Amino acid sequence: MKPKLFLRISSVLIFIHLLGHGVGHFTWKTQKDPKMQEVVNSMLGYKTEFMGAVKSMGDYFNGFSLMMFFVFGMSICILWFVSGFIDNQKEIAKKILYPISITYIAFGVIEFLCFFPFAASLSFGAGLLTLFSIFCLEKRN
Repeated sequence: MKPKLFLRISSVLIFIHLLGHGVGHFTWKTQKDPKMQEVVNSMLGYKTEFMGAVKSMGDYFNGFSLMMFFVFGMSICILWFVSGFIDNQKEIAKKILYPISITYIAFGVIEFLCFFPFAASLSFGAGLLTLFSIFCLEKRN
């Protein structure tokens, strides 16, 4: 397979992850389980001062979740753009792709440990496909 295809598939996996993340982000404040709703209410209810700002744990949770939209979006764009020049600019592409692949493999491990298997498989798969694109590129030299 061509490295370009691996990167495009990786971009699609991250896009699917972004869509799922969006569902989770916009629905986390309303839970069907009463105990879980109690936890959410506690996260949103109590605010305290930290480094000059008064925020709740829910504010931090929500903010980190919003930041992930941009991380996923940036990753999708970078992988798609690199896929367009990977054959002509191999050294630059590898320098960009190694940290992305390692990061998404790490995301996959963390998501498996702290979240759930579907999210983990998307991140881990995106990381592996990105790494495979580099290996395919090096094999062609």
